[in-house]
Amino acid sequence: MSWLAKLSETYENCLVMDLPETDRIMPVAHTLQNAHIHIVLDGDGNFKRASVLEKQQIVLPATEKSAGRTSGQAPHPLADKIQYIARDYPDYGGRKKSFFESYQKELAAWCSSDFFHPKAVAVLNYINKGVVVEDLVNAAILFLDGEEKLMLYWPHEKDDDYPVPQIFKVMPTLTKAKRVEKDKPEIEPGDALVCWSVEVDGNADSATWRDKSLQQSWIDYCASINEDVAFCFVAGEERPLSVNHPAKLRHTGDKAKLISSNDNSGFTFRGRFTDKKGLQAASISFETTQKAHNALRWLIARQGYRNGEQVFVTWAVSGKKTPEPLKSPWELLDNADFTLMEPEVIDDKQHLDHAVDIGFTFARQFNKYMAGYHASLKPTEQIVIMGMDSATPGRMGIIYYRELLAGEFLQRLQRWHEEFAWPQRHTMKLSRIGRKKKGDKKVVWLCCSPAPRTIAEAAHGNVLKSNDQLKKSILERILPCIVDGRPFPRDIMVAAVRRAGKRHTCEPWEWERNLGVACAVYRGYYRRHPDHTKRRNYDMTLEQKRNSREYLYGRLLAIAEKIEEIALNVAGERRPTTAARLMQRFADHPFVTWRTIELGLQPYMQRLQSQRVGFLTNRKKELDKVMAMFEPDDFASDKALDGEFLLGYHCQKQFWKNQRDEEDQQNIEGENA
Repeated sequence: MSWLAKLSETYENCLVMDLPETDRIMPVAHTLQNAHIHIVLDGDGNFKRASVLEKQQIVLPATEKSAGRTSGQAPHPLADKIQYIARDYPDYGGRKKSFFESYQKELAAWCSSDFFHPKAVAVLNYINKGVVVEDLVNAAILFLDGEEKLMLYWPHEKDDDYPVPQIFKVMPTLTKAKRVEKDKPEIEPGDALVCWSVEVDGNADSATWRDKSLQQSWIDYCASINEDVAFCFVAGEERPLSVNHPAKLRHTGDKAKLISSNDNSGFTFRGRFTDKKGLQAASISFETTQKAHNALRWLIARQGYRNGEQVFVTWAVSGKKTPEPLKSPWELLDNADFTLMEPEVIDDKQHLDHAVDIGFTFARQFNKYMAGYHASLKPTEQIVIMGMDSATPGRMGIIYYRELLAGEFLQRLQRWHEEFAWPQRHTMKLSRIGRKKKGDKKVVWLCCSPAPRTIAEAAHGNVLKSNDQLKKSILERILPCIVDGRPFPRDIMVAAVRRAGKRHTCEPWEWERNLGVACAVYRGYYRRHPDHTKRRNYDMTLEQKRNSREYLYGRLLAIAEKIEEIALNVAGERRPTTAARLMQRFADHPFVTWRTIELGLQPYMQRLQSQRVGFLTNRKKELDKVMAMFEPDDFASDKALDGEFLLGYHCQKQFWKNQRDEEDQQNIEGENA
C-alpha cells in the first residue's frame, strides 16, 4: 500500500502548485476522455449549435464504475457517447445498444440532490426532449443515408463537390470484420463522445469541462451517496470505500488496472475471503484511490518514460521536478551543452590539452547540472521510482518500486552517469550551433553515458524490433544498476562488446554508436565488478602507458586501419579496410589475424612512402612504440581478446580526431588573424 500512500500525498502537494490550466492534476471523481462533438445549449436547455472537435481531451465527471468501465452499461453522469445521451439513437438505426435510460437516471439523481448545478440541469432538460441525433443531423454533424439511418461511411469519392465531413475524419474507423462496405472506412456514430457548453448570461466560460464549480458539485454529490464505510488500509481511518478502481492510467484507451475489482461471477479474488466486495482483500477508500490514480495518471503523462506498454515514472512526493534516470545526459541537457567532451585549456589562445582525461571535464559539467537539483530538492525529500507493465489488456502490475531520499537518489544517479561515461556518437542539427542552412547535421562525440534504450539496441540490434519482451527485460535489469547502484549485468556487456566487433553487419553510423556504447558499458562493468579485486578504472583518453595485452592490440588495430584508410583515400578508392573486415576475427584470434593484417599493409605503406611520407613515418613510430610495450608471451598468445581492446582501439582513434580538430581550429584562427 506504500505506493498508494505516496501517490495520495503527491496529489495533495500538486493541488497547490502554480501550474498552467492544461497541466493541472485531474480532480477527484473525474476522468479524461477524447471528445468528438461539442453541443452548445442555453440556460434553459435549448439547442443552439454544435461542432466537431479535433483531438480534444476533456475532464468529465465520472462515477466509480464508469471511470473504470471496459464494457457493459456504466454511464458517465454528464458527457458521454451518443448511445448513452441520445434517446432517439435507436430511431436512426443505431447498431449499438442504447443506454439512455441509465444515463438519464444518473444525471437526474445528481440534479435532484442538494448538490445540483444549473449547467447539469440544463443538460438534463435538453436530453429529456429526445432530439439529440435529430439536432446533430440538422446541424450537419451527423448524416443520414437513403433509408434515413445514420451514415456509417461517406459514399462519395474525395473531391471538391463532396468533401468528406469532419466527423468521418476524427472518429476512429472500425475493423474490416465489422464493416458493411469493405472499400470505405467506416465509423460508428454511437461511439462519438458529446461534451456540453451552457451559455448563461454573466458566465465567462460556458464549457462544462472547465467549470470548477460544476466539478466540485459532482465531487460533493459522490461523497454523499457512498454507503460502504470501513477501515481504509492507506488512510488508516474509517472512510467510504471504493469497490471499482480507476483505469486509463497510461492513455485514454488504457483498460488495464493496478487494482482489480471483485465480482460475483468471475471471482477475481479466490481463497479465504467470504465477502463479495473484496474488502477483506484490501479496503481502500474512494477518496484515496481517486487521488492516487489521478496523481499517477498525471505523472505518467507529464514525465513518464514509455517503452511500449511498459512505463517508468520518477517523481518527488513534494511535486518538484526530478531528473529522469532512464535518460542520457545528452537528453537531460536537451542536446544543448556541447562542452561536455572538451579537455583542459592549456593557454590563453584556448588550445586544448587532449592528454588530460576528459572524464574529469565531464564530471565537472554534469556536477553543474546536478547542482540545480541539489539546490531545489532537500536531501531528506522523498523520491519514488515506479515501473508498470501489463500482461493482459485488463491487468497491470508494478514491476519496479523504490523509495529513496533525494540526496541518495541524486548521488546514485550521478555515480551512474560518471562511471558509465564514454565518448558517444550523437547527431545534432547545425542550426543549433549557429548555422543557418536547414537540414544539415553534424556528428559530434560527446562524453556522456548511453541511455538504457541505446544500450539495448547496441547489444541486440534488430532482434529488439520483433521482441518487445527482450527490450522490456533489459530496461528492467538496467534500472536497478542506476537507482540501486548494482553491478551491471555481464551478459548485456558481453553482447554489446561482441556486436561492436561485428562491424560488417551494421551501417557505419550504427557501428560507431555501438562502439561508444560497448566501451561505456565495459568501463562501467569493471568499475562495479562484483569481485572487488577485479575492479579497474579506465580513462576516457588514450593511456600511453597502459600495457595490457588487450589494450595494446586494440591500438595496433586502429593504427593499421588508419594507414590503409589514408592510402585508399590518396588513391581515390572507397572500400572497407582489411582491419575493418577482420575486426571480429581479430578479436577471436589476434596473433594470427594481426599477421594477415600486417602483411596486407605493405603495399599501402609503399604507396604512402611517395605521397604522405610524414604521415607514414609518424604511424610507423606509433607501431614500433606499441609493439615494444608488449610482453613477448602476451603478443604471441592467440587467446581471444575481451572488451578492453575496444577501449584501446577507440581511444587511439579519438586521439587522432582530437588532434585533427585542434589543427583545423588553429588553421581557422590563422586565416582570420
